[in-house]
Amino acid sequence: MAAEIRDLIRNLSQANPLWGAPRIHGELLKLGIEVAQSTVAKYLRRPRKPPSQTWRTFLTNHDGDLPPSVCVVVLSHARRRVLHFQVTEHPDQEWTMQQMREAFPWDHGCRYLLRDRDAIYGGEWVAMTKGMGMEEVTTGPRSP
Repeated sequence: MAAEIRDLIRNLSQANPLWGAPRIHGELLKLGIEVAQSTVAKYLRRPRKPPSQTWRTFLTNHDGDLPPSVCVVVLSHARRRVLHFQVTEHPDQEWTMQQMREAFPWDHGCRYLLRDRDAIYGGEWVAMTKGMGMEEVTTGPRSP
């Protein structure tokens, strides 16, 4: 009898792919078959989903479609919220400095500024961040 119920559950789920365990459980109860909903869920046919592609595959597939972009994100660590963000295809020192001015419009910034070792952070950048009272922390060499 148990094998027949398992087959019935599988057949119902295959014939009605939008039905979940509660619906099939209800239909079985209407037929006078006493079985727990958890048992129905256990024997449902699950559709096979194709594996999702990796980031490397996505980037390879869309290599010509995606413009090279740089994103600047200023986060408030204490409040866990985004203060400012901007995207560009051609970052330079002046653009980056303007993003800091827009993120901190009252000439005082955050206590610490974490940044990478890009060449766009030159003398003017250092003078601006020091004038805003920020202590710069640079990432390690060759870090992601």
